[in-house]
Order: sequence, then C-alpha cells, then structure tokens
Amino acid sequence: MPEAAPPNPHAVREAYRLAAPCVLCPRRCGVDRLAGEAGFCGIGAPPLVSSIGPHFGEEPVLVGRGGSGTLFLAGCNLACVYCQNAEISHLRRGRPCDVTGLVKAMLDLQHAGCVNVNFVTPTHVAPWLLDAIVRARRAGCRLPVVWNCGGYESVEMLRRLDGWVDIYMPDVKYADPAVAERLSSAADYPSIVRDALREMHRQVGDLRTCDGVAARGLLVRHLVLPHGLAGSDQVIDFLATEISPQTTINVMAQYRPEYRAGEFAELSGFPDPDEVRRVQRLALDRGLRLAR
Repeated sequence: MPEAAPPNPHAVREAYRLAAPCVLCPRRCGVDRLAGEAGFCGIGAPPLVSSIGPHFGEEPVLVGRGGSGTLFLAGCNLACVYCQNAEISHLRRGRPCDVTGLVKAMLDLQHAGCVNVNFVTPTHVAPWLLDAIVRARRAGCRLPVVWNCGGYESVEMLRRLDGWVDIYMPDVKYADPAVAERLSSAADYPSIVRDALREMHRQVGDLRTCDGVAARGLLVRHLVLPHGLAGSDQVIDFLATEISPQTTINVMAQYRPEYRAGEFAELSGFPDPDEVRRVQRLALDRGLRLAR
C-alpha cells in the first residue's frame, strides 16, 4: 500500500492553470473556464451542486454508520445515453457553489457524522474541488476524500490530486472503443481509463479499510450492460493483470434503460442475472475482491 505522498503545495494553482484554456479532462476543449466559458461538460465557473448530504445507497464499505457525505456535481465530461442521473449530468440541474461554500459543506458533512466526503462526478470541476479540499483540511476536516468519477480522467490533472484524494472510485465502463463512442461519445475511453487507473493505483494502492469502512485506496465500479456491451471479461483481465490482483471491484447489476437508451436497440433490455453472477465469479477467480 503506497503511503500518502506529501501534498504538492502548488497543486491548486497548477490545477487552475489547466482550466484556462481547459485541458482538465481528455476532451481538452480549450475554453476559458475561469471566465465562465463552458465546454463539452456544459459547466463554466463556479461548480453547480445538485445536492449535498449523507447518502446510504453507496457500497457498504463507503457508508459505515454515518453515511457517505455526498456532493453531487452537475455536468459531466461523458455523454452516456443510458445515464441514470441525466437531470444532474446532462440537464445540469444545480445551484452555483463557490469554494467557500464547498468548504462549509465538507465541514458540515463531518459534523453530521458522515464517514467520508464523496465528490460525485468531479472531473470537470477538479480545480475548485481541490481548492476546497486544501482549505477544508486546514479548517479541520479529517474525513477521507472520495473521487467518485466516470473514469474518463486526465493523468495530468490526477497528479495534482496526489496526496489530497484518499479513495478513488472510478467507473470502468467499456473495453471496446466502438461501443464507447456509440454510447458515451468517447472512442478513446478504453485507453484513457486504463492510464487513469494506473495513476490512481500508483497514488493510493489497493483498498484498505478501518473498522469495516474504506480509509484509502482504489475501488472500481463496473456496470454489466446487456449483450456484453461493457466487455466485462476484458475489464476483469485488465484489473487483475495490469492494476492489482487484489483490486476491489463492485460488479454492478443496476443497469436499466433510462434517458435515451430507448433509441438504441441493444440497450432496451436488462443484463441477464446469470451473466452478472458469471462476471462476479470471474472476478473472484482472478483474485479480485468484491466490494462489500
């Protein structure tokens, strides 16, 4: 398990530089986010927050007794046609929240007894969140920080988070570029997510718990899609051979045809429960740990 790196004292300043022109994510839109211009994600500045509060629907290892302290960020750098949070990610429902407001939210979540601070869909507003993390720690926030993302991350930005983020929780959505392009407008997703996971694991290592609650490490989510669209076998193989045979993974069966999924014949049904169980068994056979 890698020990936490000494935080880069210049990380916040460097992160904001990546926002103008914006190269915060692999889209590299090049707009001036600091001036309020919006790129693919649809968000300028400051971030839009949809909701804040304890959440008990995450993996048990993230919930504990006090719940995961979630901050749902509006907007997204992916365009998943089956998105289950479309009102937040695609319609961008939320209210502006500056860094001061984010710091207050983090401290309030700690005061409420949450076991972590969980930034949901944080990628496109990373500098503002990093700024808030640094300030909140100085103000006494001791909760682990969870980076709950879609996996479509820039390694350049991830390196600025080194030492500030405790738990990375990325999705690994696809193994096939053609599927990634059709369903999320991101043909380079498979290669991007592989590089991102290597960097995340380099920073925090395998998931470690304290009293049954995640304290530090990598927790991967993989949603099984109908008709094998997610390339689950390839995802499992990659994690076991190129990340760590002890990677913790949540093989999820929660897919349902929402948002624009009805426009795509291959997404109209549900995954076969036997297929989900097969993927879970495959993960265990390869030595991976199923999230509990």
